[in-house]
Amino acid sequence: MSLYAGRFAGRTAIVTGGASGLGKAVAARIVAEGGRVALWDLDADKLATARTEIRATHVEALDVADAGAVEAAAAATHAALGPVDILICAAGITGATAPVHDYPIDSWQRVIDINVNGLFYCNRAVVPLLLANGYGRIVNVASVAGKEGNPNASAYSASKAAVIGFTKSLGKELAGKCGPGGIVANAITPATFESPILEQLPQSQVDYMRGKIPMGRLGEVDESAAMICFMASDECSFTTASTFDTSGGRTTF
Repeated sequence: MSLYAGRFAGRTAIVTGGASGLGKAVAARIVAEGGRVALWDLDADKLATARTEIRATHVEALDVADAGAVEAAAAATHAALGPVDILICAAGITGATAPVHDYPIDSWQRVIDINVNGLFYCNRAVVPLLLANGYGRIVNVASVAGKEGNPNASAYSASKAAVIGFTKSLGKELAGKCGPGGIVANAITPATFESPILEQLPQSQVDYMRGKIPMGRLGEVDESAAMICFMASDECSFTTASTFDTSGGRTTF
C-alpha cells in the first residue's frame, strides 16, 4: 500500500501515455492513493490491459498529435468523470538517433508533433476544465535532454526544451487565477530511466546517457513517478512554472 493512501481522494486525473512506462506507473499510484484516472494512449490493446491492471476509471485511445481527437477526448472524459483536477502529460517518443545533417525529416516532424504539439493540444484542451473547477495540477514530462541536449538526438532534445519553455509560460499565465495554490503547472526533467521507451534507442545511446549520470545508473520509473505524484498533489501549492529534477545529479539547475 502507498505511504500516501488517500492523498488523491476525490481527485480525477488525466494521464497521457498512460498505457505503459512512466504514465502507467503514475496512474497506478494515483489510483492506489484514492484517485480516479483517465488513461489516454495511442495503443488500444495496451490501454485495455492497463485499465484492468491499475483499475483506471476511463480510457481514451487517441493520437495526441491530432488536435481534434484531443478535444474530443477531453470532452468525453469530462462527460464520463465530471470535474478534472490533474493533467499529467507523459506521452512522448524519442525519434531517430542520427546527426543533424542525416536526421530524417519525417522523424523530426513526428517527434515535434507528439512531444510538442501534442502536449500543447492536451494542455489547451484541459486547462479550461481546470479553470472551471477552480483547481488544477499540471505536470508536463520533459527531460534533462531539454536542458543539456543529447548528441544525435536533436529532435528529442529540442522538443523537451520546448516543453520546459512552454510550461514556464503556462505556469505564469495560470498563477493566482483561482486563488492561492489554485492551479500550478510544472515540468519534470528525468534523466534516462528504465522504461519501454529505451527500446526505441540503440544501446550505444543508452550507454552514453548512463555515462553522463554521476550516480552511475539509470533511474527507476518509480522514482520519477513519486516526484510527479508530489507535483500533482495538494502539497505542491507554492511552486509553479518550474522544473523538478530526477537526474541522478546530471543536472542541478
